[in-house]
Amino acid sequence: MIIRSAASDRRGKSFTVPVDGILYGGDYNPEQWSPQVWVEDAALMQQAGVTVVTLGVFAWGTLEVADNVFDFGWLDRVFEILHEHGIAVILATPTAAPPMWLIESDPEIMTTDASGVRTGSGGRLGWSPSSSTFRGYALRMVERLATHYADHPALVLWHVSNELGNENGYDFGEESAEAFRLWVQAKYPTVEQLNRAWGTSFWGHTFTSFSQVTPPRFARTNHNPALLLDFDRFTSHALLQHYLAERDVLRRITPQIPITTNFMVMRSGGVQDYAAWAEETDVVSNDHYTIGADPLRHEELSFSADRTRGIAHGAPWLLMEHAAGSVNWQGRNASKTPGELTRNSLAHVARGADAVCFFQWRQSAAGAEQFHSGMVPHAGPDSAIFREVTALGRTLHRISEVSGARLSRGDAALLWDQQAVWAFNSTRKPADDIPFHAMPLALHAALNHHHVATDVIAPTADLNGYRLVVVPHLFLAHPELAARLTAYAEAGGHVLVSYLSGIVDRTGAVILGGYPGAFRDLLGLRADEFHPLMNAETLPIVTTAGATWTASDWTESLQLGTATSYASYASGRLQGSPAITENPVGAGTASYLSTRLGALELDEYVGHLIEVAGIRPLASAPREVEITRRSSTEHDYFFAINHLQVDAQVDLGRPAFDLVTGTAFDGQLVAGSVAVLKTERSEDGAVLKTERRPD
Repeated sequence: MIIRSAASDRRGKSFTVPVDGILYGGDYNPEQWSPQVWVEDAALMQQAGVTVVTLGVFAWGTLEVADNVFDFGWLDRVFEILHEHGIAVILATPTAAPPMWLIESDPEIMTTDASGVRTGSGGRLGWSPSSSTFRGYALRMVERLATHYADHPALVLWHVSNELGNENGYDFGEESAEAFRLWVQAKYPTVEQLNRAWGTSFWGHTFTSFSQVTPPRFARTNHNPALLLDFDRFTSHALLQHYLAERDVLRRITPQIPITTNFMVMRSGGVQDYAAWAEETDVVSNDHYTIGADPLRHEELSFSADRTRGIAHGAPWLLMEHAAGSVNWQGRNASKTPGELTRNSLAHVARGADAVCFFQWRQSAAGAEQFHSGMVPHAGPDSAIFREVTALGRTLHRISEVSGARLSRGDAALLWDQQAVWAFNSTRKPADDIPFHAMPLALHAALNHHHVATDVIAPTADLNGYRLVVVPHLFLAHPELAARLTAYAEAGGHVLVSYLSGIVDRTGAVILGGYPGAFRDLLGLRADEFHPLMNAETLPIVTTAGATWTASDWTESLQLGTATSYASYASGRLQGSPAITENPVGAGTASYLSTRLGALELDEYVGHLIEVAGIRPLASAPREVEITRRSSTEHDYFFAINHLQVDAQVDLGRPAFDLVTGTAFDGQLVAGSVAVLKTERSEDGAVLKTERRPD
């Protein structure tokens, strides 16, 4: 496997990982088990087809047993056993879990919540990224670890800390407060500039000195949205600075070993701007867990994988964690249905992952995650989970030639910006129970139902080559985006904007003059008021073709300029008013969806846009069958994933060989199965490769 650096200062550099095909394995915590189990584990890993494991994630306390007293003996033995069995090592810096002796001696390293309560020991990721004391201890640990294992032949990748910002996303303590003040002063050189940017005259919050700036601690009422938005930006920056500090130590000692840290791109309300973070990694990696209560959890998985690939600029990426069975942190933790483990794993590969890894290898007997599933469950290898894990290993070996192939560039692009998420969540809106993710996920799913190759990309990415660009819930608009979308449409592209897009500027202030502020001219319309619907309230809308659909959640009073109505309300106070519009823009169009449609109705509308844009689906198949395509120099690899409980017919329009079964594909896809269909490379198999544009 070849990892090409995504880091801005090492762009173009590549690392050859001495593991053929798709990396397969997971987190391994041998410190929880006896040395006898280590040998048994290595043999079971070979049996399951495991090629790589991650070591050391939470091992700081067993490696540095007292202040500056190190014991690498047990980990040396684990390295030896794994290497003897042909298993490579991703070595984590263990800084996610500061040891008890450090928390006891320096409790000020821990985060403080908004009410002033300091985090105690016993959890994880409790440390503050702004703590200079913690930083010093962490970098000493990293230096000793890197020096000790620098030349070990089993080491193939560094894994910095673990899910940075998961439990320690926000810190309201004094050291973070001072760091925040310095960050604010660097961004706004004068107090007057700060007051203008934050609109502090509201509620009398005007600052006269930077010393008055504090984090948004508990205040009984709502905080200033601009303050919350900038505190999210600061928090992402602080966490990234800690990653960079560890990364730079590793680069100095082991420049030949690539470096990553595991993202969580679908964590709701996350405080990490991963599009910026990705520029500082050598390969993008992501953790993903499905929500058992969601019957369409495979659609959320697909969005996550496409977003991860977009963050990686189209390059192959690594699935660092997912679950072999149930997790332990949801209200009701559903086990996976037969074949779901395999479908989930291959769905990530279908969308660009070159590694399939789980948390964790062996299910823990004790500790806070003892009922989080593992590749080897409590029942041991004589279990349904381990049998499917082993079968998956064989499948990944059979499809190994897919490794390194990139996804064909999508015909559609969906714009996603984490800063828009922060802005969306920072303020009280007319309907505050609408989740940011709902519309992006719904539109992404509708495109998938039509088997349209779709990239989830940043608003700063190059739009050339896309036939359709979707802008869902992009609450905060970059100042130049409307102009870029207009130029894109004038050149023949097609744009769809959803409600709650383009509402605020980079400071979080409402763009005045009518909604959707940033995109009014592009869309050829103006809304003077939002009219959110009450829970369970719906309105009928009628399209120009005569179809009757149902609107829910949100409506707006639209006044048309150059736009025309595609669908209008059939009753209610907006009767006769447009709900969906289309505007001619040069050789293209710009459409506006000002309400929420049901899933099948959204499919129908998106189908109309696909036809207008002249997009050709990847294959003919039922809407419940996922179709994606990865391409190498000579071949296309179509992944077909059947989420139905009945067999399905899939027509690629050309002969194909199924790498999973080792037979020619006859078009029939068995219920719940996955096919990886190898064909000759087509002329339209251009691959996605985007360069980051400056913010």
